Amino acid sequence: MKMKSSLLSLFTGLSLLLSAGSSFAHDDKYFDSVKSPHGGQTRMAGPYHFELVLKAGSTNASANPVTVYVTDHAAKAISTKGATANLLIVQGKQKISVELQPQGENEMVGQANYAATADLKAALTFTMAGKGAEQARFTPFAVVKKNAKPGKAEDGHAHHH
Repeated sequence: MKMKSSLLSLFTGLSLLLSAGSSFAHDDKYFDSVKSPHGGQTRMAGPYHFELVLKAGSTNASANPVTVYVTDHAAKAISTKGATANLLIVQGKQKISVELQPQGENEMVGQANYAATADLKAALTFTMAGKGAEQARFTPFAVVKKNAKPGKAEDGHAHHH
């Protein structure tokens, strides 16, 4: 009986360790180390990956597009039909709130007056129809290194299914 109890404890501890390891697999440091599919910055919240794409090279605040691509943890597109989203952009003392609208297969789009600089910070609130709100923070808006490889489901990081 003691042997069964010890084995059960060992397996329980091992499964907890493995599940804890997978929860750290999608942290901001990981996302900043790989190139996102559309050249933006990717963050995770709940069951979603959000890739924020801003107009590259826009150093003066002007009307620029904002696009958020929504995928699952296996990088498969999730339909944004019926979803709502708001992006709060912060640059210095300026705060800009942008309502994003569903577009295409898995995009949320809008337009805002911003400069795509490294000090830009953004907070996304995304609500899928009939679900609770999820929030992701893009802070600071990092530029991915040119030698980074595109992030794919096969990159060896754990998935949450």
